[in-house]
Amino acid sequence: MITLENVNFAYKRNKPVLEELNIGLAPGHIYGLLGKNGEGKTTLLDILIGQLFPLSGTCTVLGANPSERNVNFLQQIFLLPEVLNFPDVNVAEYRKMYAPFYPTFREDLWNTCVTEFEIETGDRLQKMSMGQKKKAAIAMALSVQTPVLLMDEPTNALDIPSKAVFRKLVASCIGDEQTIIISTHQVRDLESLIDAVLILENHRILLNSGLDDVSEKLFFRLVGQDEKVLYAEPSSAGLMGVGENKDHEHTDVFLELLFQAVTQHPDEIKRIFNN
Repeated sequence: MITLENVNFAYKRNKPVLEELNIGLAPGHIYGLLGKNGEGKTTLLDILIGQLFPLSGTCTVLGANPSERNVNFLQQIFLLPEVLNFPDVNVAEYRKMYAPFYPTFREDLWNTCVTEFEIETGDRLQKMSMGQKKKAAIAMALSVQTPVLLMDEPTNALDIPSKAVFRKLVASCIGDEQTIIISTHQVRDLESLIDAVLILENHRILLNSGLDDVSEKLFFRLVGQDEKVLYAEPSSAGLMGVGENKDHEHTDVFLELLFQAVTQHPDEIKRIFNN
Protein backbone atom coordinates (compact mmCIF):
# COMPACT_ATOMS: atom_id res chain seq x y z
CA MET A 1 0.00 0.00 0.00
CA ILE A 2 2.73 2.52 1.03
CA THR A 3 6.43 1.95 0.39
CA LEU A 4 9.38 4.30 0.86
CA GLU A 5 12.84 3.17 -0.19
CA ASN A 6 15.95 5.18 0.72
CA VAL A 7 13.98 8.43 0.72
CA ASN A 8 15.93 11.62 1.46
CA PHE A 9 14.57 15.14 1.73
CA ALA A 10 15.91 18.55 2.73
CA TYR A 11 14.64 22.10 2.40
CA LYS A 12 18.19 23.46 2.49
CA ARG A 13 21.44 21.90 1.37
CA ASN A 14 23.31 20.12 4.16
CA LYS A 15 20.26 20.36 6.47
CA PRO A 16 18.46 17.03 6.03
CA VAL A 17 14.89 16.61 7.24
CA LEU A 18 14.51 12.94 6.29
CA GLU A 19 17.38 10.52 5.69
CA GLU A 20 17.33 7.06 4.13
CA LEU A 21 13.72 6.35 5.07
CA ASN A 22 12.65 2.77 4.42
CA ILE A 23 9.04 2.08 5.36
CA GLY A 24 6.40 -0.43 4.36
CA LEU A 25 2.84 0.22 5.56
CA ALA A 26 -0.03 -2.19 5.05
CA PRO A 27 -3.77 -1.57 4.68
CA GLY A 28 -6.11 -2.18 7.58
CA HIS A 29 -4.04 -0.34 10.19
CA ILE A 30 -4.14 2.95 12.05
CA TYR A 31 -0.55 4.13 12.41
CA GLY A 32 0.46 6.71 14.99
CA LEU A 33 3.31 8.85 13.62
CA LEU A 34 5.14 10.18 16.67
CA GLY A 35 7.96 12.68 16.88
CA LYS A 36 9.00 15.98 18.37
CA ASN A 37 8.00 19.24 16.71
CA GLY A 38 10.22 19.92 13.71
CA GLU A 39 11.31 16.30 13.22
CA GLY A 40 9.72 15.98 9.77
CA LYS A 41 6.31 14.41 10.44
CA THR A 42 4.46 16.95 8.28
CA THR A 43 7.15 16.70 5.60
CA LEU A 44 6.66 12.93 5.43
CA LEU A 45 2.90 13.31 5.01
CA ASP A 46 3.42 15.91 2.28
CA ILE A 47 5.70 13.49 0.42
CA LEU A 48 3.09 10.73 0.67
CA ILE A 49 0.43 12.92 -0.92
CA GLY A 50 2.80 14.38 -3.52
CA GLN A 51 3.00 17.95 -2.29
CA LEU A 52 6.76 17.53 -1.77
CA PHE A 53 9.16 15.44 -3.83
CA PRO A 54 12.00 13.30 -2.40
CA LEU A 55 15.49 14.47 -3.32
CA SER A 56 16.37 10.80 -3.80
CA GLY A 57 14.81 7.42 -3.26
CA THR A 58 11.37 6.20 -4.26
CA CYS A 59 7.91 6.64 -2.76
CA THR A 60 5.01 4.49 -3.90
CA VAL A 61 1.45 4.91 -2.60
CA LEU A 62 -1.39 2.74 -3.92
CA GLY A 63 0.91 1.64 -6.72
CA ALA A 64 1.46 5.22 -7.90
CA ASN A 65 4.20 7.81 -7.70
CA PRO A 66 2.59 10.59 -5.59
CA SER A 67 4.67 13.31 -7.27
CA GLU A 68 2.82 12.69 -10.53
CA ARG A 69 -0.42 13.83 -8.82
CA ASN A 70 -2.70 12.03 -11.29
CA VAL A 71 -6.45 12.32 -10.76
CA ASN A 72 -7.03 8.67 -9.92
CA PHE A 73 -4.38 8.83 -7.20
CA LEU A 74 -5.73 12.07 -5.71
CA GLN A 75 -9.21 10.56 -5.47
CA GLN A 76 -7.83 7.78 -3.27
CA ILE A 77 -5.85 9.80 -0.72
CA PHE A 78 -6.85 12.60 1.65
CA LEU A 79 -4.70 14.81 3.85
CA LEU A 80 -6.13 16.64 6.84
CA PRO A 81 -3.48 19.35 7.39
CA GLU A 82 -2.63 20.88 10.74
CA VAL A 83 -3.11 24.41 9.38
CA LEU A 84 -6.53 24.82 7.79
CA ASN A 85 -7.35 27.16 4.92
CA PHE A 86 -11.05 27.26 4.10
CA PRO A 87 -12.91 29.16 1.39
CA ASP A 88 -15.43 31.74 2.55
CA VAL A 89 -18.43 29.41 2.48
CA ASN A 90 -20.69 27.76 5.02
CA VAL A 91 -20.30 24.12 6.12
CA ALA A 92 -22.99 22.80 3.77
CA GLU A 93 -21.39 24.58 0.81
CA TYR A 94 -17.99 23.21 1.84
CA ARG A 95 -19.37 19.66 1.63
CA LYS A 96 -21.00 20.42 -1.72
CA MET A 97 -17.70 21.77 -3.12
CA TYR A 98 -15.36 18.98 -2.02
CA ALA A 99 -17.39 15.77 -1.77
CA PRO A 100 -17.72 15.31 -5.58
CA PHE A 101 -13.93 14.97 -5.89
CA TYR A 102 -14.10 11.68 -3.96
CA PRO A 103 -16.16 8.84 -5.46
CA THR A 104 -16.03 7.02 -2.11
CA PHE A 105 -17.64 9.91 -0.18
CA ARG A 106 -20.42 8.70 2.14
CA GLU A 107 -23.25 11.06 2.98
CA ASP A 108 -24.32 8.97 5.97
CA LEU A 109 -20.90 9.31 7.59
CA TRP A 110 -20.88 13.06 6.94
CA ASN A 111 -24.26 13.39 8.66
CA THR A 112 -23.06 11.28 11.59
CA CYS A 113 -19.91 13.38 12.03
CA VAL A 114 -21.83 16.67 11.77
CA THR A 115 -24.33 15.45 14.37
CA GLU A 116 -21.75 14.05 16.80
CA PHE A 117 -19.60 17.19 16.58
CA GLU A 118 -22.69 19.43 16.87
CA ILE A 119 -21.72 21.38 13.74
CA GLU A 120 -24.20 23.93 12.37
CA THR A 121 -24.03 23.45 8.62
CA GLY A 122 -25.27 26.97 7.97
CA ASP A 123 -22.35 28.57 9.83
CA ARG A 124 -19.65 30.21 7.73
CA LEU A 125 -16.27 28.57 8.13
CA GLN A 126 -14.36 31.86 8.19
CA LYS A 127 -16.31 32.99 11.26
CA MET A 128 -16.05 29.74 13.21
CA SER A 129 -13.60 29.12 16.05
CA MET A 130 -10.50 27.08 15.30
CA GLY A 131 -11.98 24.12 17.15
CA GLN A 132 -15.19 24.22 15.10
CA LYS A 133 -13.21 24.54 11.87
CA LYS A 134 -11.17 21.49 12.85
CA LYS A 135 -14.37 19.51 13.48
CA ALA A 136 -15.66 20.36 9.99
CA ALA A 137 -12.35 19.30 8.45
CA ILE A 138 -12.34 16.03 10.39
CA ALA A 139 -15.92 15.34 9.27
CA MET A 140 -14.81 15.65 5.65
CA ALA A 141 -11.68 13.54 6.22
CA LEU A 142 -13.66 10.67 7.72
CA SER A 143 -16.50 10.88 5.19
CA VAL A 144 -14.42 10.64 2.00
CA GLN A 145 -13.44 7.04 2.89
CA THR A 146 -10.29 7.14 0.77
CA PRO A 147 -8.03 4.05 0.91
CA VAL A 148 -5.30 6.25 2.43
CA LEU A 149 -6.11 8.91 5.01
CA LEU A 150 -3.41 11.16 6.47
CA MET A 151 -4.12 13.35 9.52
CA ASP A 152 -1.64 15.94 10.79
CA GLU A 153 -2.22 16.88 14.46
CA PRO A 154 -6.00 16.34 14.17
CA THR A 155 -6.72 16.91 17.86
CA ASN A 156 -5.05 20.32 18.03
CA ALA A 157 -7.66 22.97 18.95
CA LEU A 158 -10.17 20.36 20.12
CA ASP A 159 -11.45 20.53 23.69
CA ILE A 160 -11.60 17.42 25.87
CA PRO A 161 -15.19 16.39 24.96
CA SER A 162 -14.44 16.92 21.26
CA LYS A 163 -11.32 14.73 21.50
CA ALA A 164 -13.52 11.95 22.91
CA VAL A 165 -15.94 12.39 19.99
CA PHE A 166 -12.99 12.31 17.57
CA ARG A 167 -11.79 8.98 18.94
CA LYS A 168 -15.33 7.56 18.80
CA LEU A 169 -15.80 8.66 15.18
CA VAL A 170 -12.44 7.34 14.00
CA ALA A 171 -13.15 3.97 15.62
CA SER A 172 -16.61 3.74 14.02
CA CYS A 173 -16.01 5.34 10.59
CA ILE A 174 -12.70 3.84 9.46
CA GLY A 175 -12.98 0.98 6.98
CA ASP A 176 -11.17 -2.33 7.45
CA GLU A 177 -9.00 -1.83 4.34
CA GLN A 178 -8.05 1.80 4.89
CA THR A 179 -4.52 2.83 5.78
CA ILE A 180 -4.59 5.65 8.31
CA ILE A 181 -1.59 7.67 9.47
CA ILE A 182 -2.19 10.09 12.33
CA SER A 183 0.71 12.41 13.09
CA THR A 184 0.80 13.89 16.57
CA HIS A 185 2.96 14.91 19.49
CA GLN A 186 -0.05 14.57 21.82
CA VAL A 187 0.36 10.83 22.17
CA ARG A 188 -2.28 10.31 24.86
CA ASP A 189 -4.95 11.32 22.35
CA LEU A 190 -4.07 8.24 20.26
CA GLU A 191 -3.47 5.46 22.77
CA SER A 192 -6.93 3.93 22.39
CA LEU A 193 -7.00 4.35 18.60
CA ILE A 194 -3.83 3.16 16.91
CA ASP A 195 -2.70 -0.43 16.39
CA ALA A 196 0.76 0.40 15.02
CA VAL A 197 3.37 3.07 15.68
CA LEU A 198 6.02 4.94 13.70
CA ILE A 199 8.58 6.92 15.69
CA LEU A 200 10.56 9.58 13.82
CA GLU A 201 13.71 11.02 15.39
CA ASN A 202 16.89 12.55 13.98
CA HIS A 203 15.59 12.38 10.40
CA ARG A 204 14.97 8.61 10.54
CA ILE A 205 12.26 6.12 11.47
CA LEU A 206 13.53 4.44 14.64
CA LEU A 207 10.54 2.13 15.10
CA ASN A 208 7.82 0.79 12.80
CA SER A 209 5.87 -1.82 14.69
CA GLY A 210 2.41 -3.06 15.58
CA LEU A 211 1.40 -2.52 19.18
CA ASP A 212 0.96 -6.27 19.68
CA ASP A 213 4.62 -6.73 18.79
CA VAL A 214 5.61 -3.85 21.07
CA SER A 215 3.71 -5.47 23.94
CA GLU A 216 5.45 -8.77 23.24
CA LYS A 217 8.95 -7.24 23.16
CA LEU A 218 8.62 -4.64 25.97
CA PHE A 219 6.89 -4.34 29.34
CA PHE A 220 5.22 -1.20 30.72
CA ARG A 221 4.59 -1.24 34.47
CA LEU A 222 5.62 -0.07 37.91
CA VAL A 223 9.29 -0.87 38.50
CA GLY A 224 11.73 -0.88 41.39
CA GLN A 225 14.47 1.72 41.78
CA ASP A 226 17.18 -0.81 40.92
CA GLU A 227 15.33 -2.67 38.16
CA LYS A 228 16.98 -2.56 34.74
CA VAL A 229 14.79 -0.59 32.33
CA LEU A 230 15.16 1.46 29.18
CA TYR A 231 13.29 4.42 30.62
CA ALA A 232 11.37 5.25 33.80
CA GLU A 233 9.56 8.27 35.20
CA PRO A 234 7.68 9.02 38.44
CA SER A 235 3.91 8.72 38.53
CA SER A 236 1.25 9.05 41.22
CA ALA A 237 1.36 5.27 41.66
CA GLY A 238 5.14 4.96 41.72
CA LEU A 239 7.94 4.62 39.19
CA MET A 240 6.58 3.68 35.75
CA GLY A 241 9.10 2.02 33.48
CA VAL A 242 9.56 0.30 30.15
CA GLY A 243 12.05 -2.49 29.60
CA GLU A 244 12.80 -5.64 27.62
CA ASN A 245 10.07 -8.20 28.16
CA LYS A 246 12.21 -11.26 28.84
CA ASP A 247 9.58 -12.93 31.07
CA HIS A 248 6.73 -12.69 28.54
CA GLU A 249 4.62 -10.39 30.70
CA HIS A 250 1.41 -8.98 29.25
CA THR A 251 1.12 -5.24 29.84
CA ASP A 252 -0.62 -2.36 28.10
CA VAL A 253 1.54 -0.12 25.90
CA PHE A 254 2.10 3.43 27.13
CA LEU A 255 3.05 5.53 24.13
CA GLU A 256 4.84 8.27 26.05
CA LEU A 257 7.09 5.73 27.77
CA LEU A 258 7.66 3.95 24.46
CA PHE A 259 8.63 7.19 22.73
CA GLN A 260 11.16 8.05 25.44
CA ALA A 261 12.65 4.55 25.41
CA VAL A 262 12.99 4.48 21.62
CA THR A 263 14.50 7.94 21.26
CA GLN A 264 16.91 7.56 24.18
CA HIS A 265 18.04 4.01 23.40
CA PRO A 266 17.61 3.43 19.64
CA ASP A 267 20.36 0.82 19.42
CA GLU A 268 18.87 -1.26 22.24
CA ILE A 269 15.41 -0.98 20.68
CA LYS A 270 16.81 -2.12 17.34
CA ARG A 271 18.44 -5.13 18.99
CA ILE A 272 15.26 -6.08 20.86
CA PHE A 273 12.96 -5.79 17.85
CA ASN A 274 15.34 -7.55 15.46
CA ASN A 275 15.65 -10.64 17.67
